[in-house]
Amino acid sequence: MAQLVVRNIEDEVKKRLQHRASRNGRSMEEEVREIFRDAVKGEGHRPSTGLGTEIAALFRGIGLKADIPELRGHPLKPHSSTDDHPRYECDVISYERHS
Repeated sequence: MAQLVVRNIEDEVKKRLQHRASRNGRSMEEEVREIFRDAVKGEGHRPSTGLGTEIAALFRGIGLKADIPELRGHPLKPHSSTDDHPRYECDVISYERHS
């Protein structure tokens, strides 16, 4: 296994790292290894498609019968609502905004 020495770490960073390690039930060294693993997780995996295509693939086959129309370029206007949730509509589709 490789070794890595990191010098000149601020005292506050070390203190927070110790606290984080303690909170997670690990030594400081193991906590740093875990941070490094998380930091490089997925590196080298670059999707060959765009983000929208990736998201669409996650939801493909869940039962939608029609395409969801694109809202770009369609003005939104407030929809009269009787409850506390603001709703908006346009000529294509209406939706509810959750804060």
